[in-house]
Amino acid sequence: MKFVQIIDFETERIDEMRELAHETQQRFEGRSGGPTRRLVLKDRSQANRYLVVIEFDSYEDAMRNSEDPETTKFAEQMAALCSTPPSFTDCDVQEMTDFA
Repeated sequence: MKFVQIIDFETERIDEMRELAHETQQRFEGRSGGPTRRLVLKDRSQANRYLVVIEFDSYEDAMRNSEDPETTKFAEQMAALCSTPPSFTDCDVQEMTDFA
């Protein structure tokens, strides 16, 4: 079953956050069991609030990814760029529809 984690955070340093995410993505390329998709959303009604939806093939893949020291390092660096601590929501995907 697909699994997603939603990260809700605020930052005034989004360009640095994007650069950090890009660098981390490059280090993770070719690694099995990592994220399969990432969606970055900006709240239109609350300045500097963002949500990131990260998809994994399974909950187990997500938990292995969370235990990786590189993921821990990324999370610490990300938190340092946030105005408030990020919050995390773990979700099992119940249904997914692609609209053409």
